[in-house]
Amino acid sequence: MGNNSLNIELISASEQGESEVVKRLLQESASVDFKDENGRTALMAATQKNKIEAVKLLLDAGSDVNTRDITQLTPFICAGANGFHEILSLMLNYGADLASVNRFGGTALLPSSEKGYLKTVQICLDAGVPVNHVNNLGWSALLEAVILGNGGRLYSNIIENLVDAGADIHLKDRDGKSSIEHAIELKQEKVVKILNKDYQETNQTIQAAKKLYKENKYMEAISEIDQELAVNQDQSDLYFYKGYCLQELKKFAEALVEYNKALALNPNDLDFYFYTANCLRLMNKPEEALSEYDKASELAPNETFYRYHKSNYLRELGRHQDAVEEMDKLLSMQPHRYDFSFHKANSLRSLGKHQEAIDAIENAIANDPSNPLYHLHKEQSMKLLEQKD
Repeated sequence: MGNNSLNIELISASEQGESEVVKRLLQESASVDFKDENGRTALMAATQKNKIEAVKLLLDAGSDVNTRDITQLTPFICAGANGFHEILSLMLNYGADLASVNRFGGTALLPSSEKGYLKTVQICLDAGVPVNHVNNLGWSALLEAVILGNGGRLYSNIIENLVDAGADIHLKDRDGKSSIEHAIELKQEKVVKILNKDYQETNQTIQAAKKLYKENKYMEAISEIDQELAVNQDQSDLYFYKGYCLQELKKFAEALVEYNKALALNPNDLDFYFYTANCLRLMNKPEEALSEYDKASELAPNETFYRYHKSNYLRELGRHQDAVEEMDKLLSMQPHRYDFSFHKANSLRSLGKHQEAIDAIENAIANDPSNPLYHLHKEQSMKLLEQKD
């Protein structure tokens, strides 16, 4: 077997999480630096599929956490963007560039804040990833958490962490709005209090659970919550924190039970459909996860939050046509959202529909004409269209 065959096999085995095969191939001198046609190393392939043991082997073999694929994504940023915080933590010990950015100009902190990955946000902040970095869309992590969050339990925790780490609450986006202005406009009352440093958690059990969660003491946090649940089973917040701690322990089925208890109390508490969807995602049950987003969207047809995060997940699954359809629904609701047009254009490009991608990015340019990112993407799509023709 030639070296290239060994190298290709290493990427495949890493993606599948076949640790023993990875170990053997490394012993047979397969190259950890070899890239496939998409510029992916074995480490990137293992990271994308959250194959922790394979990642450990590749890191020990000298794989570079900062090497880029053809989309300019690094394994380190990939781990952060997908909420794979165990991998992210490992990579911090192997020369991760904390200030490195993806093709949208975002550090690992920005997509994790956007998508609601609380532990990932905490790890990024503790490691020193710059809290006020602004990406090419003109957003900081705080702005993303407010604009693309829903002001619920999870995003409020993320925003608290960002503010405590020194996030600038007065930083304005490209439309001249600060995070507080967005939170007021979006009626995120708790977030407004957090941003004004006027919020204090009054439930002592939840205070203790949040502290224990930050310290990775999940069983202790669950024990605190169970003591209160024994006498008070009507507090949805307790089910959230218990479920989230169970997720960190990878007890996903048990976490779902807790989330569903909260939904039994109040089926219109839409927050919990987001938590069940994320939990099912971690269980590798995509159709069930997508169904949870749909349930929330049916209950709140005028809200963009659940459709937007469903589209994120569809892109993660490589289902770009479905993601485009979700973006079209979002744009029918908010036609001037240039970020929606931008994401639609990226999915269309992935489908090879370059003229349609150009049309979508033109909408983004019309709504934010001075953003060089959109003009760059239009130029790239035009080149791809010429090559296709």
